[in-house]
Amino acid sequence: MTFDFRAPVIGSAEALRLASAFRRGATRRDVIRMLMAAGMSAAVAGTTASFAETAHAQTPRRGGKIRVVGGLTSAVETLDPAKGYMGTDWSRGRMFYSGLTVLDETLTPQLALAEEVASSERATVWNIKLRRDVRFHDGSLLTSADVVYSLRRPRNPALGSGFRIFAEQMEEITASGPHEVRIRLSGPNVDLPVILAAAGVVGFLIVKDGTTDFRTANGTGPYKCAEFQPGVRSIAVRNTEYFKAGKPYLDEIEMFGIADELARINALLSGEVHLITGVTPRSVQRITSAPNLALFETKGGSYNPLTLKLDTAPGSNPDFVLAVKYLLNREQIRRAVYRDYAVIANDQPVDPSNRFYDPGLPQRPFDLDKARFHLQRSGFANQTFPMVVSPAAPNSEEIAQLVQQTARQIGLNFDLQRVPGDGYWTSHWMKHPIFYGSAAAKPSADVIFTQNFQSQAPWNESVFRNERLDKLLLESRAEADDNKRREMYGEMQRLVHEGSGVCIPVFSSTLDAHVRNLKGLRPIAISPIMGYNFAENVWLDQ
Repeated sequence: MTFDFRAPVIGSAEALRLASAFRRGATRRDVIRMLMAAGMSAAVAGTTASFAETAHAQTPRRGGKIRVVGGLTSAVETLDPAKGYMGTDWSRGRMFYSGLTVLDETLTPQLALAEEVASSERATVWNIKLRRDVRFHDGSLLTSADVVYSLRRPRNPALGSGFRIFAEQMEEITASGPHEVRIRLSGPNVDLPVILAAAGVVGFLIVKDGTTDFRTANGTGPYKCAEFQPGVRSIAVRNTEYFKAGKPYLDEIEMFGIADELARINALLSGEVHLITGVTPRSVQRITSAPNLALFETKGGSYNPLTLKLDTAPGSNPDFVLAVKYLLNREQIRRAVYRDYAVIANDQPVDPSNRFYDPGLPQRPFDLDKARFHLQRSGFANQTFPMVVSPAAPNSEEIAQLVQQTARQIGLNFDLQRVPGDGYWTSHWMKHPIFYGSAAAKPSADVIFTQNFQSQAPWNESVFRNERLDKLLLESRAEADDNKRREMYGEMQRLVHEGSGVCIPVFSSTLDAHVRNLKGLRPIAISPIMGYNFAENVWLDQ
């Protein structure tokens, strides 16, 4: 570790006095005069004031209220963490509840409600010790019964949880003591701490034992639920008994959704709100040109796929799928749609920043001759097919327009069908032969394939079925050797690249925007606004 000995040393009393002066509104010049009056030389006083001013600006401050706007809203929004399916659900989940583990900026799981997580029997049995100082918002202490109940819930088919496929791996969940839980998996999985932290973003957040009514939230999170109206708004107020010392910083967070991006940005520009999600690259200039606003970029494995369902025509024809994949002018999409806030993808879901990314997989090129060849072989030349786009799937209309223009060159016509963002995920997504989706970055390769490409995955958009991939996925969970896992995940990437109906042209950055005096945001490369965990980390520099 390297230390900087150039910083002037001052005592704790002096440091408190400087911090108090800045809080009262003192300028740097005022502080220099104060230090010189106390006998410090002008040079040392100037340096000391600079360090103190920087430290003061970076120190979280308590108090204040913010309004946060998500890109979607719906009357089916929920406070049930096992059933959340959109960004506003996930953000509220992280406000009101906590998990056993949480991911840091390197996507490494860190302890949260758990104070110890240990495995045995080749990562098949996991023993978890809980913190003993955690209270729910109703004042009751966290116990192992709450954890057992919460982890078991998503396994119930009647609940309809999108996280069931992860919960089913937990074959046996029992309390081995008042503050100890034992999990036996159906097979080894070295990634269980990652899954507990972020599988499906909020699927394994902890609720109180026996909870069935989610009209409000009773969790252990940094904020308490003061109000929740699905499709309207929520109001969160500081949990003064939160188990993380000093957090959270804000007094209150109001959150709601606005489907229209222009309206979201106008609300931010006018000062009505403080933080918005779902900024598209075409709007970046409006954000960066405003002196009071800042753009917040999160790089990672997010993608907005063009999906062809393999269980119905025309996607059931492999040649048609290949024709569409060769139609994708990825470089044009990266430049024209994403304004370079993206990297080229290859019709498989593991991005180059992932440690298991396979760089040896040949890049599928933009090739009109091959596209024309496969279209002719499919028998669908000179036909028209509907392609569903929506604001809910970011940039889908812009991508679709480019694909539509290119497809005409080989005798293929796409009729763009525009549907509203409100209700898209329940009424349209995965319900049409050709449509667009939106996949957030995932914390591990295992989560990517489990949630989106395993044969029985709930979010298997193209209905891709591959027994070899299913087998490799199980084997990779038991493999502790990273080199062997890399080979397995590499083969899975090739299988998806060759056989899935999910067309992935680029991996896009996630763009959010906020007022400049909102501090504390750091990129966590699985989702926008710090993996939806912004609430306990941000503060207002008032």
